[in-house]
Amino acid sequence: MKTDSVTVRFPIGAKLIILISIIVIVSLGSITALVSWINTGNLQVSAEENNFEINRRFAVEAEMHLINIHSNSRMLMQVLTTAGAGSALARETVNFFFNENPEIASVFYITPGRSPQVLHNRQFLVKQETEAEFIDAYFHTQRSAIGRAVRGETVLVNAAPYFTRPFMALFFPWRGGGVAAALFSFENFNQNLGFSLNQSYMINSDGDILSYADFSLVQAGINLSEENYIRSILDSPHKSRQELVKSDFKLLQTKDELAGTGKQKITRQFVSFTRLNIAGAVMITGIEYDKVFEELGAAARRNIYLTISVLSISIILIWFFSKTISIPLKALAVVARNIEGGSFDMPLEAKSGDEIGVLTGSFQKMCSALHIFGRFTNKEIAVKAMRGEIKPGGLPKNATIFFSDIRDFTAKSENFTNVFGEDASNRIVHWLNRYFTGMVDCVEKTNGVVDKFIGDAVMAHWGTAYTAGSPEKDAFNCVNAALMMRKILYDMNKARDPADHSDPPIMIGCGINTGIVTAGQLGSDMRMEYTVIGDPVNLASRIEALTKPLGADILISEETWRLTGDKFITEEMPPVTVKGKEKSVRIFAVVNFKDIDSGPKTLSDVRKLLGIQTPDNSKVNVNADEKKYKIGGTNGNN
Repeated sequence: MKTDSVTVRFPIGAKLIILISIIVIVSLGSITALVSWINTGNLQVSAEENNFEINRRFAVEAEMHLINIHSNSRMLMQVLTTAGAGSALARETVNFFFNENPEIASVFYITPGRSPQVLHNRQFLVKQETEAEFIDAYFHTQRSAIGRAVRGETVLVNAAPYFTRPFMALFFPWRGGGVAAALFSFENFNQNLGFSLNQSYMINSDGDILSYADFSLVQAGINLSEENYIRSILDSPHKSRQELVKSDFKLLQTKDELAGTGKQKITRQFVSFTRLNIAGAVMITGIEYDKVFEELGAAARRNIYLTISVLSISIILIWFFSKTISIPLKALAVVARNIEGGSFDMPLEAKSGDEIGVLTGSFQKMCSALHIFGRFTNKEIAVKAMRGEIKPGGLPKNATIFFSDIRDFTAKSENFTNVFGEDASNRIVHWLNRYFTGMVDCVEKTNGVVDKFIGDAVMAHWGTAYTAGSPEKDAFNCVNAALMMRKILYDMNKARDPADHSDPPIMIGCGINTGIVTAGQLGSDMRMEYTVIGDPVNLASRIEALTKPLGADILISEETWRLTGDKFITEEMPPVTVKGKEKSVRIFAVVNFKDIDSGPKTLSDVRKLLGIQTPDNSKVNVNADEKKYKIGGTNGNN
């Protein structure tokens, strides 16, 4: 039962209904079961006898038909052999044979030392629109059947897949080591099988379907030897037998059933079989167990309807009573599910003074507290940890780390103090919050995680709690977020009023690096946060510090450039030796996307667009604040 995406497995109303229903169903059901049990035995005996008799009748008819074809074909060849194939008697005998056996298309025979001979029923070929050459070619493809006939075996073959008509071929040994075969139509016999409750079909010793009312299955050349009950029939020493089997074989299902379900179903079937006295063929007849007891089932259903009628009034009363309990509980379940999904702002109203009303009020207070808590921490990470998707401890992650910092933030803060005095703190926070809102939106839209705010700085990472699927995609998303930040800040600065001292323009520097970091929950038993640590984090921070002296707003490391360089226009900056690194670090300034027509195309365009002074690297003193790096040098030790 679902309410606003909340699944209630065992509703209270359902429990009450089930309890009352069990009482009534057990009493009436026991009576119904007793009556059904008594009648089941009689119906089963009658169904088995009828199924067995239908099978026997079809088996006799098929056997007589096949024996006649076999005998008549042998007689024809005997006359041809005795009188000579080219004699007048032979020609009359052939004409007489095909007139008396109009269902036979051709007779093939071969004797050692002579070429194969094929006699065609011309009227049959015209009626069936079949070429004699096509039949000749068919006999030449049946080497396996011919070989078996040479060894003394009579073989019945399904020729329908070859001719797309209900044809069979009977191969049998001929005197002197020869082989004979008759190709004939079984269409009339197929039509007699019909689509009654009892479904009959004939198979050969290999399990191929030879005859069935639905010709499409015969034409498909279906082989049933893998069916367990067919295998047991072929291996059975009995000439005829009947048993109850389970199978998903679709011959015993009607076309309507197959069209309705779109798939096979496991059914229990009474199956009778009779082994024919020719070619190892077997006639099988089956009827579904459920159809045998369909009338009995109808009587049982009538009793069930009576039971339902008795229960209806009770169920309605119980259901309305349960609503007074289940509706408030389901509303609480919706709130609980949304809290689990990270949505804490859920209004609730206690409408009753009972225990459920008290619980609703408590939930409302908890939602308010969680909504406030979610604004003080990373809500997405907290939700993942609550779901158990983030386990305690650290894990290595191939992540892309991002740091950004507001340029000249100290000077801007002092200006706030000079202009607004005691109200400066409130105005700075309002100004920063507007800035952070835009930056956080860029991070979240690109599948990143905001790690923390360090004063006016932002730390974020990609490929840790979330990943786009590969380090390349995560690195691309990070650089994309930085370009989005550039665009947002450009639009914000353009819309600012120069005379408004409470909203000064903002310029930032962004440092990006990619590498293996340790991601996990760090902190104490009282307070924890999800963050990343490692040398790639430190390098990203130091790259960010280089943006100001190098006159660029977005700098990426060589590792990030290797993953994303083909996606962005970049310019390599002078190599930098960072504190703690023996070799100089290659860094690149990000200009724009490569596949975009608008916007800057060079770093010079970026500086002009953002109003960044072009530095003279030879005169830059990057050690003024902290000796973390130096510009220039080689890729060796410095």
